[in-house]
Amino acid sequence: MTCPLRSRSLLASLLTRKKMDSSILEPSLYTVKAVLILDNDGDRLYAKYYDDTYPTAKEQKAFEKNIFNKTHRTDSEIALLEGLTVVYKSNIDLFFYVIGSSHENELMLMAVLNCLFDSLSQMLRKNVERRALLENMEGLFLAVDEIVDGGVILESDPQQVVHRVALRGDDVPLTEQTVTQVLQSAKEQIKWSLLR
Repeated sequence: MTCPLRSRSLLASLLTRKKMDSSILEPSLYTVKAVLILDNDGDRLYAKYYDDTYPTAKEQKAFEKNIFNKTHRTDSEIALLEGLTVVYKSNIDLFFYVIGSSHENELMLMAVLNCLFDSLSQMLRKNVERRALLENMEGLFLAVDEIVDGGVILESDPQQVVHRVALRGDDVPLTEQTVTQVLQSAKEQIKWSLLR
């Protein structure tokens, strides 16, 4: 039989901790702190930070080197680093990272990571490697903007992301399109006019 006084102090301790945890862990839509893509050497190919955790470029670079050194040799998918939850995936010569706070739901962060990777895989015709990504940076920027806005997750379905990126890509003014894009657009218009 336990002492009633001890039970009360334990209960009071748990209630105090519960109050502290609930005040710290207020619900928020701002789940993503950063999206990073690094190459085999840990150099930045793409980085978008959504808060002031690392306000300067120097701090961001140091964090990116640290995260790369901790993750590039492991087969894990989740890491806790500097008080942050990091989910990551590697492919050929690229490392993809989605970062959230330490109390963030890893499954939500993983959904963002998988959506980004699958969207890029479709857009790059399953050729997700450094060279292909650098040639299609505009598509990457649009895809990330469709998935996350200001740290808020907007979309987790890669099909929807690819569709929206394609629609936004079609809105490019004629003066900024390449010759191939203009010819393809003309072919589509002729085809549709003949089918009517």
